[in-house]
Amino acid sequence: MADYIMPIIIGAVIIFLGIQNLSGNISTLHKYHRKRVSEEDRLPFGRLVGIGTILVGDAVILKACFEYVAMKTANPIFEVISNILLIGGFIIGFVIITFAMFKYNKGLF
Repeated sequence: MADYIMPIIIGAVIIFLGIQNLSGNISTLHKYHRKRVSEEDRLPFGRLVGIGTILVGDAVILKACFEYVAMKTANPIFEVISNILLIGGFIIGFVIITFAMFKYNKGLF
């Protein structure tokens, strides 16, 4: 059980950071992004980054939950589902975050 608690805690922290970004508070992001995003673009930029970050956090939590169910039921389909959810959540989340950075920062760096 302890092997599944840490990913859930990490996922919750990631979701908390995403919620902070949703409100337009981009102070959790690198200084470069805070400088390059204009004041009027902070809210839409923060929302997009926040949505992507929350998706990544959700994927980590769902991975842990499905892995736990796979262990308890000895059914490997739950492990496959957990891997699909993790990979899908990461890809979609990072695509959204990357899109926001290109749109409002004109680049990643």
